[in-house]
Amino acid sequence: MFLTLSSSVLPLLPEKYPGKLQLIFRQQIQPWHPSSTLVHEAGAAVLRLSPEKFYPFSQRLFERQKEFFDVNVVKETRNETYRRLAKLAGEVGVDEKEVYGLLEIGDKPGEDGGLNVGNGVTDDVKVMVKVNRLTGVHVTPTVLFNGVVENSISSSFTGEQWKEWLEKNIK
Repeated sequence: MFLTLSSSVLPLLPEKYPGKLQLIFRQQIQPWHPSSTLVHEAGAAVLRLSPEKFYPFSQRLFERQKEFFDVNVVKETRNETYRRLAKLAGEVGVDEKEVYGLLEIGDKPGEDGGLNVGNGVTDDVKVMVKVNRLTGVHVTPTVLFNGVVENSISSSFTGEQWKEWLEKNIK
């Protein structure tokens, strides 16, 4: 859906619907895909370091998403996957080392002795999850229109279907 939106829908919004529509892209972790957390953490790191690069990073990630599907990460450590994600962020102009610095999981207990120390974006991910729970988002993609889940829109929506839907619903 992201690729369809970015190629077919976003370009027409300023001209066709000026001031009538606001698009908010929220990350939604799919816990049944363990690598989903890692790619969303990378998005959070990019958003924190270079907010203006979040959409280009997301575009690149969606174009190459299969590289981060479960079967393609199962034989690497979490930090190895983070390194690849940081490199991807570097491809769109975000400092690769800084991204990895936010993502890396250390091998030492926290100051309080805790062993689930998380990383530099753990708190950001907690906020993402809380916001999505509050709005009733449980799967991706989920589209909300005027704050209400719009079940008629699916991940297979084409650019033409989006244009028709917008024409019908945006007054």
